[in-house]
Amino acid sequence: MTKSQLIERIAEKAEGLTKRQTELVVETIFESMKEALARGERVEIRGFGNFSLRSRRARRARNPKTGEPVDVPPKKVPYFKVGKELREMLNRDL
Repeated sequence: MTKSQLIERIAEKAEGLTKRQTELVVETIFESMKEALARGERVEIRGFGNFSLRSRRARRARNPKTGEPVDVPPKKVPYFKVGKELREMLNRDL
């Protein structure tokens, strides 16, 4: 599902909101989540999951084209842990 598809679905279900208003709401939610992660905070959406940051150490990698060693600096990457309710829903039919 793309962001535009998400906006369409919400606009269909939320009577009284135009597509433009729905787009503003979705954009605000995503921006708030990005800002919280940038501050190092955890974002928890009950029944869905948690977004947090994980730190990766500096390492030495290899350029696949040339085989030359490359130093990769340390960085933070987003991490998503699925919530119990969503995990159970996805595994219900197995």
